[in-house]
Amino acid sequence: MTSQVERRWADRLAALPAFDTDGYRRAVAVAAHPDDETLGIGGCLQALHDNGCQVELVVASDGEAAFPQLGQRERAELGRRRWDELTESLRRQGLGDTAVHWLGLPDSGLTQHADDITAALRELLEDADCCLLPWPRDPHPDHSTVGHCVLSAAPVTAHCWSYPIWMWHWTAENSAEIPWRHAYGHELTANHRHRKAAGIGAFVSQLERGPGDCDPILPADVLEHFHRDSEVLFREPRRTSTPLARFEALYEVSKDPWHTADSWYERRKRAILLAALPREHYRLAVEPACGLGALTAELAARADRVHAFDAVPAAVRAARRSGITVTEAVLPLGFPDEPADLVVLSEILYYLADEDLNKTVDNAITGLESGGDLVLVHWRRWAPEATRDAAEAHELVAARPELRTLITHRDEEFLLHVLRRR
Repeated sequence: MTSQVERRWADRLAALPAFDTDGYRRAVAVAAHPDDETLGIGGCLQALHDNGCQVELVVASDGEAAFPQLGQRERAELGRRRWDELTESLRRQGLGDTAVHWLGLPDSGLTQHADDITAALRELLEDADCCLLPWPRDPHPDHSTVGHCVLSAAPVTAHCWSYPIWMWHWTAENSAEIPWRHAYGHELTANHRHRKAAGIGAFVSQLERGPGDCDPILPADVLEHFHRDSEVLFREPRRTSTPLARFEALYEVSKDPWHTADSWYERRKRAILLAALPREHYRLAVEPACGLGALTAELAARADRVHAFDAVPAAVRAARRSGITVTEAVLPLGFPDEPADLVVLSEILYYLADEDLNKTVDNAITGLESGGDLVLVHWRRWAPEATRDAAEAHELVAARPELRTLITHRDEEFLLHVLRRR
């Protein structure tokens, strides 16, 4: 029978967007203790594995301090037992070929070893395109510490997803601490749910009563949250703006990393953007982060002058070779002193952390004359390097009191807004 507490959670979980397990090449799940990964994301790991993704697991501690009253010898025995339980749990879930990296750090003392964890993870996560980590706000300090260490160590090219454990038991469903905006649900198939339950059952040391007949670590009211037919993951955005080196690396690999010249997405997006411009002609158009200048050239046909700039030297050189006038500058800098009547921010805002984004928008609005137009257009998917998605970036800008919304265009590929300076 479902408890009243679990029913309240169920109401929150019913409308979550789906977590997509397709497309990942190498996923590394990190756990503070053996069993966290099975409780939080056992079904997700099975789905990734079934899709052909290479799944690996990093466990920070042996979980030897689950029962604090145990002596040193008994703790060592419990740690070895939990190794065996994890091996059996993975086998039951069809994950028996998963490589497990044991860090062997002190259970309930991981906060004092954050630097060691981060250093180890930098090597273990180096080639991962998906990092699964304990929710950094989890009430258990071991979980919180490991979550923050993963975010510090993860490569810029990896998608980071966190999974809560003790949140379900120690935090109210309406707590402001829970980032519901970034929450996604993963529905388990009947087979995955059955295998996950079997995997949880392998952790006998956590399910049975402990020394002195104390309560189990995982009593029925805690397990109820992990026997659902879905799991919850929070997207963990980057905390800092995407480093310039990431964009420079993309241009080293390809002369046109985003296929601006030949992709239907780029050509269609530019056509819709140009059609959405309220005026036939502008005096001065400003285009930060212009890349190779594909849009710049088309804006030039609609304006007396275009002030375009980009932070990547290779992009600036390539744009100039094609006849585009472009300067080199890093946001939030680069805006001209002269007031403009059009500013276009395309595919850039979601790469900026809060401070850089706010300063960029400040400079764009300051440099826009009264009655001038500010255009935002961004891909709706969330790039691994990004600090937010298009919807959140556009909402932050559209909420500025200096602006009013003229046009909103939303389709499955991109989001476009035309805002006018009051």
